[in-house]
Amino acid sequence: MTTSDTGIPHRTRLTFHGPLSEARAGRLVARLARNTPRTVLDIGCGRGELMLRVLEATPEATGLGVDLDAEDLARGRENAASRGLTERVRFLQECATGTLHGPADLVLCVGASQALGDRLPEALAELRRLVTDRGRVLLGEGFWQRTPTEAELSRMWPDAAVTDHHGLATLTDLAIAAGFRPEWTETASLDEWEAFESAYQADVEVWLAEHPDHPLAAGTRERVDRHRAAWLTYRGVLGLAYLTLVPVRAR
Repeated sequence: MTTSDTGIPHRTRLTFHGPLSEARAGRLVARLARNTPRTVLDIGCGRGELMLRVLEATPEATGLGVDLDAEDLARGRENAASRGLTERVRFLQECATGTLHGPADLVLCVGASQALGDRLPEALAELRRLVTDRGRVLLGEGFWQRTPTEAELSRMWPDAAVTDHHGLATLTDLAIAAGFRPEWTETASLDEWEAFESAYQADVEVWLAEHPDHPLAAGTRERVDRHRAAWLTYRGVLGLAYLTLVPVRAR
């Protein structure tokens, strides 16, 4: 069981740290494996579940996951060991900005473009630098399904602004401008969002129900109530696109 440093269980029900169903994950892995990558680089890998599944589907490949979260990286190493992948994958605790790792045949960057640059064009330029000419990039990136109102923005994350994300068409145009062609475009469903957000908080919600008078209960309750209010506000407004990108070869 995963617990925080407070001893409160959390995130034990998550497989992926994002709105990604088993069915979609299977399709993504099959598509990415079809290009037979020999090297995989996972930016902001967390536990590296998607990378590990790609490695299982491509026995000749090796992987490298980069993240700052020591707990997630430890879980990723445990998961790799349990699946016999220890010799083929490394998990490094380091910043991805200006990384010297790569280029790789497959670059995964799901919900982590901010690790490569403050602005999306910067991050996309970095992804082009980090992928081989015949490789693929899987970009998981937020987009506005519709423009949020000022009232909605005030209930989302701190300092949320319309400029935090683009629309899907603009997101795709930016990827093309950075030197990619979109092989496949898909977006997380509402069911995937609800499953992810519910699983993200489920352990803590159960703990609060069972320990209402615990010394940590008041602060924990305030935190999870604030998060729930935020995601129920961006529910149906914020989307997540999964873009499989093919680099345009240099002339």
